[in-house]
Amino acid sequence: MATILVVDDELGIRALLSEILADEGHTIELAENAAQARACRERMRPDLVLLDIWMPDVDGITLLKEWGATSMLTMPVIMMSGHGTIDTAVEATKFGAMAFLEKPITLQKLLRAVEQGLAKPASRAAAQPNSPLHNAGENGLTVEAAMTGGAMLPTTPLMLGPQAEQSFDLDRPLREARDAFEKSYFEFHLAQENGSMTRVAEKTGLERTHLYRKLKQLGVDLSRNKRGGGM
Repeated sequence: MATILVVDDELGIRALLSEILADEGHTIELAENAAQARACRERMRPDLVLLDIWMPDVDGITLLKEWGATSMLTMPVIMMSGHGTIDTAVEATKFGAMAFLEKPITLQKLLRAVEQGLAKPASRAAAQPNSPLHNAGENGLTVEAAMTGGAMLPTTPLMLGPQAEQSFDLDRPLREARDAFEKSYFEFHLAQENGSMTRVAEKTGLERTHLYRKLKQLGVDLSRNKRGGGM
């Protein structure tokens, strides 16, 4: 798993992103401003940075430029903002950002952007004058579309192997039959999502706390689906 630096001046956003990404098995470092982000970057080499644009001391674009000018931009950087514009997205791309997430950030977009960021090299060529990024405003693209050259980030299809056939003994009390079905149901989704409680909670429509209680009640073995402690 990767080491991810989350830079945001809002405590709630840092906590939320940290919880989600830690649940995916990543190691998370947190910074609430540019000064802390610089210190983290000097102390370690994160595999990816989630960088907020609007911060109280130095804004994210300025920090991005600084890292690029000092050869410190050796990792993919995903910009975040609740007030993003096409121009901001284009500027961030010019200076090395690989993606732009608009707040509030959905779970699907976050995980997809992180997955793609970790799969790409850190540096990214600046947009050419006739590229979709420079024409984004006149083409009426969204910020996210502008950051991806005029197209939405692709969703990687999940390839599933043949599933074992399930059979249930119906000649027993309803509660027992229902528990057996629910146990198989959750074990299926845990295996499908590689043990990610966040993804299973989203898929099944349950709150994570309720999901944990339910799995414990049903006797589901969570250790089988843990990915190196990344539950």
